[in-house]
Amino acid sequence: MPAYQLQIKQVVDYPRCRIYRQFIRHLMEDRSIRVSGGSGLFYFTALCSYANFRTSYRRIDGISYTVYPGEWVCTLKELSQWFRTRFQCQALTVLEQLQKQHLISFQTLGRGNVIRYKIRDWSKHNTVLEYNAPCQKDTGFFFLPVSIVTDLVSSGRCSEMDIVLDLWVSAIYNDSQVQGSDLGPVAYFRNGTGNPLVTYSELAARWGLSRATVGRILKKLAGLDYISLMAFPGRHGSVIYLQNYLSTMFEISDVMVDKEEVAMTLNIRLELPDDGETVQNELALEHEVTVSDELASVSKSHIEIILQKMAEILMAQGISCFGCQLSYYKLYPLSGDCREDLFPRAREQPPIRFGLAVLCGNRQVTSFELTLTPNAEF
Repeated sequence: MPAYQLQIKQVVDYPRCRIYRQFIRHLMEDRSIRVSGGSGLFYFTALCSYANFRTSYRRIDGISYTVYPGEWVCTLKELSQWFRTRFQCQALTVLEQLQKQHLISFQTLGRGNVIRYKIRDWSKHNTVLEYNAPCQKDTGFFFLPVSIVTDLVSSGRCSEMDIVLDLWVSAIYNDSQVQGSDLGPVAYFRNGTGNPLVTYSELAARWGLSRATVGRILKKLAGLDYISLMAFPGRHGSVIYLQNYLSTMFEISDVMVDKEEVAMTLNIRLELPDDGETVQNELALEHEVTVSDELASVSKSHIEIILQKMAEILMAQGISCFGCQLSYYKLYPLSGDCREDLFPRAREQPPIRFGLAVLCGNRQVTSFELTLTPNAEF
């Protein structure tokens, strides 16, 4: 009977997500994203983006209204514009549905033309400031509970806008317990595995849609530069990275995520041809490769494919030597003395470790340590 090792990893709990008001404004103005749906996530998030952090005042039609933390006062016409409803009565219906879910409370004023609403449990998730001042509505952050997002997404058929927000709230960046998050902000749906790979069937069940509709929407969002969609063959699934997330949330430069690097991080095996197959010309490296005779355990054609994949990743990170035709590679074996310590899970099929030196003429420019782990399934 083969032996298996059970690895249990505790994943960090994320009780709430920070949302940038300006991002919500951008979504509300983007008419290419549809809002029709039954989950109500977009509608609730739009209301939260206008809620006060401190007491302020707003004048409508000559009447001054006091607005307390977690509240806002607006006209029914404004509300209908936020929600993109054709008729104002439809906006009221949305408010009634959110009130039935105990997410908000609201009342109509000024013969029904003015709406005062309050976000329930606002002070539980957002800081309330104890002084009066005008509130900035287009900048700053507010917090949205992840549990509420999950409940809303599960309550009905999600719209395209609901999906964008669900992906945004689910984004994790640079968390050691979520694979691939060090490469960029990745959508992770808190399933306890620490792996962001997800199938269209899982997303269809989450969003109340068909697999075909999920695929169409994700491709649309990728075309609009909201996400970077990476699909992997077989039953692996897909990984979704958020575009413009870092610049919006942290005001730092966004990063370019390479699919091959993601595959290596998630331990998705590299497809290699059988020993009897010939290597396609387009996969072969155009550089000179010198392979030590001690690396006979890996065929020369396979090494060329591995180096070609690695070169694509490192070139995307700005290492220009891999794009220069004057450079050549030299591979040599590394000592296996530390395999038992570094790779305790692969004692029966130890990984192959070898060094790679990149040379320009007779001068060594840089060096790397590569590890090739045999797949236990084959």
